[in-house]
Amino acid sequence: MWDSISRLVKDPPPAHVFELSAAGVAYAHGTDTGFAPLPAGALEISPVEDNIRQLDAITPVLGQFGATARGGRRKSAAVLLPDACARVSVLDFDAFPEAPAEQTALVRFRVKKTVPFDIDSASVSYYVQRGGAKQGKTEVVAVIVAHEILARYEALFRNAGFHPGEVTVSALAALNLYKGQDAAILAKLGGNTLTVMVAAAGKLRLFRCLTLEEASEEEIRAVLYPTFAYAEDELGTPVRRLILCGFEEAPAGLPCESEVLRGRFGAAGAFNAGLLGYLEASAL
Repeated sequence: MWDSISRLVKDPPPAHVFELSAAGVAYAHGTDTGFAPLPAGALEISPVEDNIRQLDAITPVLGQFGATARGGRRKSAAVLLPDACARVSVLDFDAFPEAPAEQTALVRFRVKKTVPFDIDSASVSYYVQRGGAKQGKTEVVAVIVAHEILARYEALFRNAGFHPGEVTVSALAALNLYKGQDAAILAKLGGNTLTVMVAAAGKLRLFRCLTLEEASEEEIRAVLYPTFAYAEDELGTPVRRLILCGFEEAPAGLPCESEVLRGRFGAAGAFNAGLLGYLEASAL
């Protein structure tokens, strides 16, 4: 699904992969993977305010990877942003134009009232989902992030000597870890951020990212119950698979058993699911 969902920036395969979160930086370079924690408050995730609050604390974490390549060139990097700094929408259109400029304008128009920032000052990337469109509609996945937020993240890596050639959000990359064709709900919990996705037949049907007060079971159930109802109504059949990532324990009282999101590199955690999903797709 990584190849199916558009990236904000496209370039050749990167030498490094980084996933950012308020907790720290998950990284991969060749077979070397790990996690470098950040001080509390160094990175505060928001779609409208500057996320990078302690530049001096974050830059040395990236600098330890020796970013300068031979000849003084920057090393390429894939950057997986926190889910909550962007907006992801699954849209359907009765008619979708062929010209890219017209497509972009239409997508911008559809998401204009759903994002908490000026759509004219935002980066918009999208992908037309192929196969099985409902009632002849064209289904589109759109990723929207404020220019200022994206520029600050890119500058962070450039200042550390990297070229951020690929940029997306963590949860979209994590979808590579789900290989099934049957309908499933994927729930990714990182701190107080809960991202919920519905996937079926290799397509993304719903994407929600919410900030919870305490990330309690009650709050989580209040999000998952209507998601099950929506998925059953939308797909015409009950969803029997719940796949969790970042949960210490599965919430009780849900309508089906749960399983852990995992791939060939192991089970995905709260702050490295996107990185593992990216590596999964890269290894194919």
